[in-house]
Amino acid sequence: MKRLKILEFPDKRLRRVSEAITTFDRGLKRLSDNMLMTMYEEKGIGLAAPQVNKPVRLIVMDISEDRDQPLVFVNPVVSSFEGKVESNEGCLSVPDIKTDIKRHETITLNAQNLKGTAISLEADGLLSICIQHEIDHLNGKLFIDYISDIKLQRLRKKVAKQNKAARIERQKNTRLI
Repeated sequence: MKRLKILEFPDKRLRRVSEAITTFDRGLKRLSDNMLMTMYEEKGIGLAAPQVNKPVRLIVMDISEDRDQPLVFVNPVVSSFEGKVESNEGCLSVPDIKTDIKRHETITLNAQNLKGTAISLEADGLLSICIQHEIDHLNGKLFIDYISDIKLQRLRKKVAKQNKAARIERQKNTRLI
């Protein structure tokens, strides 16, 4: 397995709409394994293929306390939902930023497993929130798209400042080598 590079906001590739998966082979299994490893190493609870520059409809997650119950969904679709809940979300593609988002409280998910077999499940709580967050990535949407323009402007300034500080630090380190 290999660790994958996670794209970060404002990378435009995060805005691509992902393609449906039609081939269920070892390459798909390898991608999901690499995504899970990357997610675990980054201390995330979910990761979508577009976040690692693979514009396909694949999401992985593990919300278990012991981090030993990985879930993999291929071509996931929310077929029904009810209720509203507010959650405080963050994202591996928008590091160091958390904000409150309104999501559906309960969802029905239709998807396929890595062999192409259809699966369906009811989800609520953190699982529901995580699924919705990751499916948003498949549709080119980020959790920050749910916040007000004013809050988004502040967020963009903060991200730009962080990126500038990181570039300066890299330049300093490069000069020392």
